[in-house]
Amino acid sequence: YFHTLPHRQSHSQTHTQTSPMAVDMALPPRPPLDTGGDLDFDEWIDRLKNKHEILPERLLKVACQRLKDILIEENNVQPVQLPVVICGDIHGQFFDMLELFNIGGQIPEKNYIFMGDFVDRGYNSVETLELLIILKIRYPACITLIRGNHESRQITQVYGFYDECLRKYGNANPWKFCTEIFDYLTLSAIVENSIFCVHGGLSPDVKLLDQIRVINRVQEIPHEGAFGDLVWSDPEDIEGWSVSPRGAGWLFGERPAQHFNRLNGLDLIARAHQLVQEGYKYAFSNGQKSSEHAEDGLLVTVWSAPNYCYRCGNVASILDINENGDRTFRIFHEVAASASAVPPRQLVPYFL
Repeated sequence: YFHTLPHRQSHSQTHTQTSPMAVDMALPPRPPLDTGGDLDFDEWIDRLKNKHEILPERLLKVACQRLKDILIEENNVQPVQLPVVICGDIHGQFFDMLELFNIGGQIPEKNYIFMGDFVDRGYNSVETLELLIILKIRYPACITLIRGNHESRQITQVYGFYDECLRKYGNANPWKFCTEIFDYLTLSAIVENSIFCVHGGLSPDVKLLDQIRVINRVQEIPHEGAFGDLVWSDPEDIEGWSVSPRGAGWLFGERPAQHFNRLNGLDLIARAHQLVQEGYKYAFSNGQKSSEHAEDGLLVTVWSAPNYCYRCGNVASILDINENGDRTFRIFHEVAASASAVPPRQLVPYFL
C-alpha cells in the first residue's frame, strides 16, 4: 500500500460526496478553550501526552512562529550525533507515537530523528504534530524533523489533515499555520557522517550531499526534480532507475545506492515512506554480511505506524543506535487507545 500523487483538484472537488449532515456530526461542539497566558512548553508537553488536549489556535500560531525561527537555521542535511533513535512514518497515530516514546525513551533523555509523514491517514494528526512541534521548540537539539511527502498543502487537503483541523478548530487557520511550518522542515539528516536519513529516497539529480545542501527548501514540494525525488522515491529490486508508479519520484536500484553511499562515505541510507509488515526491512545487501548484524544492507526502511490505518495488521519499529554505532530495531504493536479509535464521518476513503 503506498500513496500516489493525487491529480490536481480543488478542495471542493474532494468533498462532493460528503453530505452536510455527515459534516455537522463530525464537528466537535467547540474549538479548544483559550484561557489566556503565555505558551508554557513543559505544561503543554504534559497536557498533550497525558490529557490529549490540543493547543488553542492563538498558542498554536505562537508555537509555529517560534518553530520557524529554529528550523530556518537548520541545514538541508542536518548533522546529528549518536546516540539517536530513528523513526519512520507516524501518520497521525498519536497514541502509538506515545508508545513509541515509551519504547525508545523520552526526550531529552534520548535524541530522535523523525523521517516525515507525521500527519494524514490517522485520526489524530493534530495531536501528533503539535506534540512534535512543542518538543522541537523545548528541546531543539534533541529532535530532528524531516519533511515527508505528506508535509504538503496539496496532499493534506486530500488525505485527512485539513479536514481534521476544520473539525477540531472550526476553521482552516491552524492548517495554514502548520503547512507554513512544513516549508521550513529539513530535507534530510546525517548521523555521524555515516547514516543518511531521508523520507523517500535518492534522486538521479543528486550524486553528492552538497547538492542537497544548496536546494531552496522553503516552498511547496515540487512535482519534479531533486527536492521531490527525496520525499517520493522508493528502492526497488532493479539495477538502475525506473519510473515510479506513485506519479512522483523514482524507483532506484542497487547500483545508484552503491554509488551514492560510496561517493558520500556512507554506511547506510535510512528511509521511511513504505509500509513494511515487519516494521523494518534492509535492501541491497550486495552479498556483504556484517558480523554485527545478522542481516544488513546499503539501505533500510523503517516504519513506525503499527496496524497502519487501523487495518493493515503490521508491526512497527524504531532504529535505536547507541554511542558505538550498534543498531537495535525495537518492535512495537498498536496500543488499545489506537485500536479503539473511532473514524470521523468525513474521512477520505483510505484506498483510493
